[in-house]
Amino acid sequence: MSKVSYYTPEGLKNLKEELDYLRDIERPKASQAIGEARDKGDLSENAEYDAAKEAQGLLEMKISKMEETLSNARLIDESQLDTSKVLVLSTVKLKNQTNGMEMKYTLVAESEADLKSGKISVNSPIGKGLLGKTVGDVAEIKVPNGTMKFDILEITR
Repeated sequence: MSKVSYYTPEGLKNLKEELDYLRDIERPKASQAIGEARDKGDLSENAEYDAAKEAQGLLEMKISKMEETLSNARLIDESQLDTSKVLVLSTVKLKNQTNGMEMKYTLVAESEADLKSGKISVNSPIGKGLLGKTVGDVAEIKVPNGTMKFDILEITR
């Protein structure tokens, strides 16, 4: 069974662009490399040919996975999202109860996660622990080194 993943318009556009690049640029390069290796003679002892064929196989597998992901991708309509609780695309302001640090995260699809820009995956331990919480709740999240407690201060879109 295929897994549905949710994307922002920007994330879906990036996924399509990467797939187009692999199909239109990388696939012809791989075919050309196989052709050049084939022209060098005996295929039974041609390591360059074997490497080119293997690289092509890996590329085709990556393209196939991306096509499957794209076929199961759903665009999120942000105007329809509830801001009373934490959902995908929610921006959540948290306070760590242990050290008093405040932080802001936006929950996104796994492929769009980028910690440097404050985007965490809904499939990460923190993302899973925040889903469904409301302002004022305490999220107890199990992480590899124990349990962290966060106060939910604010939820926005």
